[in-house]
Amino acid sequence: MSNDSSTKIVEGLREWIAAAPAGAKLPSTRALVSQYGASPVTVQKALRTLAGQGLVESRPGVGTFARAVRVARPNDYGWQTAALGAPQQRTFGLHTALRSPPNDMIALHSGYPDRELLPERLVRAALNRAARGEAAVGRPPAAGLPELQSWFAAELGSHAPAGIAPPAPSDVVILPGSQSGLSSAFRSLVGAGRPLLIESPTYWGAIRAAEQAGVEVVPVPSGVDGPDPRELARAFERTGARVLYAQPNFANPTGARWSFDLADQVLATVRRHGAFLVEDDWARDFGIDADPTPLAARDDGGHLVYLRSLTKSVSPAVRIAGIIARGPARERILADVQAESMYVSAVLQAAALDVVTQPAWRTHLRGLRQQLAARRDLLVEALREHAPSAYLESVPQGGLNLWVRLPDTADLPRVVRECEEAGVLLAPGGEWFPAEPTAPYLRLNYAGPNPGTFPEGVRLLGRALDGGSPCPEPALEP
Repeated sequence: MSNDSSTKIVEGLREWIAAAPAGAKLPSTRALVSQYGASPVTVQKALRTLAGQGLVESRPGVGTFARAVRVARPNDYGWQTAALGAPQQRTFGLHTALRSPPNDMIALHSGYPDRELLPERLVRAALNRAARGEAAVGRPPAAGLPELQSWFAAELGSHAPAGIAPPAPSDVVILPGSQSGLSSAFRSLVGAGRPLLIESPTYWGAIRAAEQAGVEVVPVPSGVDGPDPRELARAFERTGARVLYAQPNFANPTGARWSFDLADQVLATVRRHGAFLVEDDWARDFGIDADPTPLAARDDGGHLVYLRSLTKSVSPAVRIAGIIARGPARERILADVQAESMYVSAVLQAAALDVVTQPAWRTHLRGLRQQLAARRDLLVEALREHAPSAYLESVPQGGLNLWVRLPDTADLPRVVRECEEAGVLLAPGGEWFPAEPTAPYLRLNYAGPNPGTFPEGVRLLGRALDGGSPCPEPALEP
């Protein structure tokens, strides 16, 4: 009843405002209560609605007035062209993987897991406890909470083979997400104008971080088995680079997992050139058919800089990551992190630590493995049935994505556009290449919402690839 009355008042006052001169005073609350037979609370709710729509403004102690209509005029921002000059880096728009689609879209594009794949109960409880503790009012150390540093160090150290010294807690720097860690590592270890070797294709965020840092990106060809070790060695020799960025386990977007032999070859090349390998272990918690060992666990000579994020597996709202580096490299990274963000929220650090040290965390990860396997297999079968011309070279053993090559004749922009018009949001693979794409690709995420819609989404993709309209066929009349 109250909602209906409020709506009637809003509609009535909108008509009154349309006919009244700008700045006219509205009837008093008492008059509106009498006119509409509503309570003062309902009248105030209606006035708040009108204020939110920009139609009225309240002047305390005076009354409510119709707001004057402001005539839109063009603004001249030409002065900024001279003030800013030419951009030093490429200007980026919103990446496809970050788009928030309408609820009725079939989302195969996202880079984040669906909410039902997150430990929501653990996160809520951890945030509540953190908010009641010292973390809510204290400033944490610049390198992070000591307990969280110890957790990151112990997790990596548990994989260290005999004869390799595990990292110390003091080797860890806590970050506000892995993107921050990539930026700091590239600024600290590479430097503007100097070469950075990077797999192609690779994580789009790393490409952006490199370009924002002003480093020279040097692509190294990589596929579902990882980078070509001979091309990698030639790139080190040709460029004199001292840093390689790579994802040895469940690479984004290809899903590649390096073999033990390839990891040995890459590590040997990095050591031979006196270089660093920035290892992005983004999918640490998303193993399905394998539990690979971080490459950083096999090196104690300071060549590996290890980046481990909890953002995707714990919660996007808990942007916490750790970077592990040894020697002067760690000090340079810490100095850059301090200059960029000073410190990371103690509340988020405490909440992240709370979640990953609960016994229920391991239980959650076991269940997550099963859910990801079911989703991945559903999407793979849908591709085989409904889009056979889309080539899946390898089924990944973990991660969140399938890397699908389309026929060379495929018009990728048209396919993506037509699928979106039909209600399917796709991520074109070119956004993961630091240089020109080698072929038309799609990155399909199997961790998105409503997995039951995956077959329909792929069916529409298949129709677009076949050259037909992907729009759903109209229902037949009974």
